[in-house]
Amino acid sequence: MNNLKVKEDRVHSSSEKPFSYYKCIIPDFFGYVPMHWHEEFEINYILEGSAEFICGEEKFISQKGDIIITQPDTPHSIYPVNGSRQVYDTVVFSSEMLSFSESDRCYQQCIEPVIKGTAVIPSHITAKHCYYKEIRLIIENIFSCAKGDAPHLDMLMRSELLRLIWLLQSEAEHNEIPARETDAIRSAILYIQKNFREVITIKQLAEYVHLSPSYFMAQFRASVGFSALEYISHYRINYICKEIADTKKSISEIAYDSGFRNLSNFNRQFFRIIGSTPTEYRKKQQMQMGFNEYHRPAEIIIDKK
Repeated sequence: MNNLKVKEDRVHSSSEKPFSYYKCIIPDFFGYVPMHWHEEFEINYILEGSAEFICGEEKFISQKGDIIITQPDTPHSIYPVNGSRQVYDTVVFSSEMLSFSESDRCYQQCIEPVIKGTAVIPSHITAKHCYYKEIRLIIENIFSCAKGDAPHLDMLMRSELLRLIWLLQSEAEHNEIPARETDAIRSAILYIQKNFREVITIKQLAEYVHLSPSYFMAQFRASVGFSALEYISHYRINYICKEIADTKKSISEIAYDSGFRNLSNFNRQFFRIIGSTPTEYRKKQQMQMGFNEYHRPAEIIIDKK
């Protein structure tokens, strides 16, 4: 992440192809997904297992078959629970996939509020949702189109995304999001991301966002799901995991470069968060090198009812 990297530094969309598809497995492909946000929408479809999701101010445990929808610029994260292995598909798409003329009443009243976040759509859709069967069919079509990765399938994918939003909005009227301390917490997260190699205290963060330390701590935990100090540890460990997998630097060098000044504390924090020692994690990543992902041909399901 930076300030363009303060958001997620991966590019998910382009003018030619305004979406990206990812096959994800926690912890096989990565230990967890730290708190982050991006300008695109994100849809996760849980195929197996469970994990803890934080999406905006919602916190929940996912189950097989769940659909998680994240609106643009909404902080979100995913963490394993009780050693569970979660397999899920992800598609991240630009609002260009929902493009209309900006003067179009449909865009102004229905699409733009969802893009800007002033209209609420459900972020966690389970089998208990009144439209679950139809939504699941739409989601399966969206992922089939994304996997198929062809211009003519992009056209179908756009129509299914619009159909999804129409269905979610038909469930209830738009709800205006109440004012919260989200801007202050977002600023604190950006500060951590830019300065995680340095010593960071609660007092520093609270002063940076102009809140009292006690109020800041309460608001951070309410928004992110755990304390600011815990978030700093998770952010550092996530960076370390990437360095362990992608470089030949010594583990102690990586730990020091990431803000840890005590090696025994680093090893303790790494094991607590990842569930293995740094050396074991490096060996596991080396064993996974050369893994080629297999994609089945897209199978589009058209509901002609």
